Amino acid sequence: MQTDWEGYYLDGRTAVRHRVVIHLRPDDLQVATETGTTFRWPYAEIRQTQGFYAGEHVRLERGEKMPEVLVVADTTFLSALQQMAPQWRRHFHDPAHRTLRRKLTFLAAIVVVGVTTALYVWGIPALVTLVVSYIPVSWEEQLGEAVVAHLAPPERRCTDPTRTQALNDILTALTSAVPSPPYTFRVIVVNDATVNALAAPGGSIVLFRGLLEQTQSAEEVAGVLAHEVQHILRRHATHALLQYTSTGLLVTLLAGDVSGTSAYGLEGARLLSMMHYSRQNEEEADREGMRLLLAAGIDPAGMIAFFERLRKEGGDAPAVLQYVSTHPSTGERIETLKALAAQAPRRSGKLLPAYEWRDISKVCPAPTG
Repeated sequence: MQTDWEGYYLDGRTAVRHRVVIHLRPDDLQVATETGTTFRWPYAEIRQTQGFYAGEHVRLERGEKMPEVLVVADTTFLSALQQMAPQWRRHFHDPAHRTLRRKLTFLAAIVVVGVTTALYVWGIPALVTLVVSYIPVSWEEQLGEAVVAHLAPPERRCTDPTRTQALNDILTALTSAVPSPPYTFRVIVVNDATVNALAAPGGSIVLFRGLLEQTQSAEEVAGVLAHEVQHILRRHATHALLQYTSTGLLVTLLAGDVSGTSAYGLEGARLLSMMHYSRQNEEEADREGMRLLLAAGIDPAGMIAFFERLRKEGGDAPAVLQYVSTHPSTGERIETLKALAAQAPRRSGKLLPAYEWRDISKVCPAPTG
């Protein structure tokens, strides 16, 4: 019987997924992270919230208000758990019961699946596309604040005033080229080694410390910010969260309930951290981000250099892969950026000329202990 299973762990405080190995034991699950940390989940403290139906990942939770989560893609994990800990059979779903359930509900399932498929494949996406351009900025800002509260809680933010101001100066220079911007843009830095950046609805851009440490100039950060600004201006994140969180969030929008968006902060943060935009959205953010750089008079070579370096380093630096995977920078797309940059005159000016860029890595406090 297989006792070790690959899965993902979320700590309930952040939206970052950690790859883990879950070891089945008679009385508990032993979880080992890639960094070598291990911990145990007694079966009595676990509840199963997903994995009852075919095609659904197994989701186990521990804790109440902000539970820790384990996700396993292979549902045969449940069968192995049943064999390893038979005394806990009633505590977890038995996949063997699915055959009987499927036979008893076959005809009803056809109708339900048909209606649900039509709703989610055509109905909800069509409705979201229809209403997203009419969403009030105040509603987006409320949703964005709720998401950022979980993505970047105050205790994990880097708030060094001088270096934070340098990042916001870059953002100000960039967005000065946006005619009548509907949002108040801001940069929030999270003290996390993950190489990633996320655009939240309403104007907030979350930069992870690991991404800043990969940059070599203010122009490179400007390229990242330009890409994320376009996701915000074109409401890519808002559209995706409305489509994938739940119909409840869409209902709060249609009902005009601004305060109701805060209930979707954690769910939105988890989705945003794992979400892959469509190829069309990414290409649009790349293309329009480059045009924004040019309109702001910022040298586009930084944006191109950053994406090229991440692509080269991706094979040797696993941390880099998260940004490359969520903001893909394939050779074809880099060539498109180069072609757009070539259409504009060369820029000789430098962003933050008096600032020593290597100093930006000190925006977050040094690790202690």
